[in-house]
Amino acid sequence: MHSQFVEFAQLAINGVSIGAIYSLVALGLVLAYRATEVLNFAHGDLLTLAAFTAWGLIEVAGLPFWVAVPVTIAAVALVAWLLDRRVMRIIVGQPQFAGVMLTIGLAFMIRGAVSMAFGPESRTYQTPWTGATTRIGDLVVADLSLVIIVTALLLTTALFRFLRGTAVGIAIQAASQNQLAAYLSGIRVKRLNSLVWAIAGALAAICGLLLAPIALVDIGLWFVMLKAMAALVVGGFGSVPGAIVGGLVIGLVEQVSGVYGPEGFKDIAAYCVLIAVLVVAPRGLLGEAHGRRV
Repeated sequence: MHSQFVEFAQLAINGVSIGAIYSLVALGLVLAYRATEVLNFAHGDLLTLAAFTAWGLIEVAGLPFWVAVPVTIAAVALVAWLLDRRVMRIIVGQPQFAGVMLTIGLAFMIRGAVSMAFGPESRTYQTPWTGATTRIGDLVVADLSLVIIVTALLLTTALFRFLRGTAVGIAIQAASQNQLAAYLSGIRVKRLNSLVWAIAGALAAICGLLLAPIALVDIGLWFVMLKAMAALVVGGFGSVPGAIVGGLVIGLVEQVSGVYGPEGFKDIAAYCVLIAVLVVAPRGLLGEAHGRRV
């Protein structure tokens, strides 16, 4: 019985760790969506770009890890800022479908550029926590898992404080509710939208930096966005707390089903949870009710 409890606790920690990455990716998606009403399908490719950039800075340029990290985050945030300022503004006022198709096109462009620049081979880089473990009672936890959990907690807390406790954060929330009213109140909506995209890009970069040592630096890293989108819907599309809860739920279910479920079920567990939640609660776990009087 004790060994089964230890095994389940080990799975839970691993699930929370990978779920924290899903939550951060989903958080970046929902921030950009609430600001511009465009679901950024290139978000996962920004994550991939960050992983390859960090590898290049660490393994090729020889920069120390703690120098490469802020440089990578700043570079990807700048790319995201430029995408909104120079590309996404072109389709302002167009149907949402235009934004979907444009971000899908950007995703393929970023993926192709990364593949041409770095090659399609998988690789990895060393971090201060590579191979290190911490013993908590009978549990042996990888230090990288603990770093992911703590980083996600600190980032989420800092983001909530920024959005609720600063003038810029309150302006971002106001613009996400009604852009025209915010503009008439003197808020520079376009600048705020670009700032939100930069923040989302920074979150994607951090997720890429955390995920790459686990899943390798590979072009296929963008697939994590599909799990994040499932988490986004499970938690409640457009809900910031829902993105966090949904990511944790998906991560836990994946880890548990990989051990206790049938072979191969882990790969589809996230989407089974998605379907189950939509059947029971179509708006997601923390989705807000939206109604229209006719």
